[in-house]
Amino acid sequence: MDAGPDMLRRLDEDMRAHQAATDADIDPLFDAEPQPAHYLLYLTRIYGFAAPLECALETTPGLARMIDLRVRSTAKHIVTDLLALGLRPAALAEMPMCLTVPQFRGAAEALGWMYVMERQTLVYGVLRRHLSACLPASAASASTFLGSYDGVTGLRWKELGELLDVVAAPSYAIADRIVGAADEGYRCLRRWAGHDVEPRRQRAAS
Repeated sequence: MDAGPDMLRRLDEDMRAHQAATDADIDPLFDAEPQPAHYLLYLTRIYGFAAPLECALETTPGLARMIDLRVRSTAKHIVTDLLALGLRPAALAEMPMCLTVPQFRGAAEALGWMYVMERQTLVYGVLRRHLSACLPASAASASTFLGSYDGVTGLRWKELGELLDVVAAPSYAIADRIVGAADEGYRCLRRWAGHDVEPRRQRAAS
């Protein structure tokens, strides 16, 4: 059956408030004179979320047969940049991880959470160019993570959208599970970044 409008559009509409709050974490990096400390903090936070999420995606039943998880694995690139910014390997090993990332029952839940990370890649090219122009050279060169999708951002986004539509197509209930998973993913990310999160409103009974 037709699951309705394409899932990327639905997710963008339903997650708008979450996206605005998450984008606010990146805003200081777009200042005219961004601080290397802000960049280090951002990378530290996103690594603590991305690393456990990638582990959860890799262990989701059947997901690796649907989408190439290796090319979407960016935690290793964040490690490269953190070390380039002066973080010692011992400190890296002791970094806190977000322990509330769940194990996913199947592709619907996993893809909802994947959307949370993948959407941020849409601004990374612009951010990388800005930081290259504004940060000291030693910090600006630590951009392996931001450049990990260079030249393929649109392709990866299109692939994700197509897979979301395929997974959601059998029923409205599956589409709702994807949206619910994205909501939970954003809430987890926002709590991890230290933001207050409003209680989730229950879906009104139809």
